Amino acid sequence: MKSHRKELWFQVPSRRALLNITPQVEEAVRASGVTEGLALVNAMHITASVFINDDESGLHQDFEDWLERLAPEKPYSQYRHNGAEDNADAHLKRTIMGREVVVAITGGRLDLGPWEQIFYGEFDGKRRKRALVKIIGE
Repeated sequence: MKSHRKELWFQVPSRRALLNITPQVEEAVRASGVTEGLALVNAMHITASVFINDDESGLHQDFEDWLERLAPEKPYSQYRHNGAEDNADAHLKRTIMGREVVVAITGGRLDLGPWEQIFYGEFDGKRRKRALVKIIGE
């Protein structure tokens, strides 16, 4: 069985962003040499997320609006966590959007549905963070 590990690093200039990381994950699959297996992609920070959905700008804005209604950034005083950092909302948004995805690899390619793409969701940006890509298989 083969195993391959790749870190993807991000530093978004805004507090929140959704980045399509499918091409980077596809490159890691190619580099791994795995033709049949699994790719795990997970955020390595508690205020970031990895999830699968459609790459459509209207949907991305819907995510932003929905998450802000569920866990509004302000007022900061509404959260017990806030103190040294004002990012309690980012922790909650990460919990809603999820930590990781697992995608099958078939024939050396990610086995995604027709509109599925892999996203890194940043909810407390402006600093360097990473996602892990771990590929196992034959």
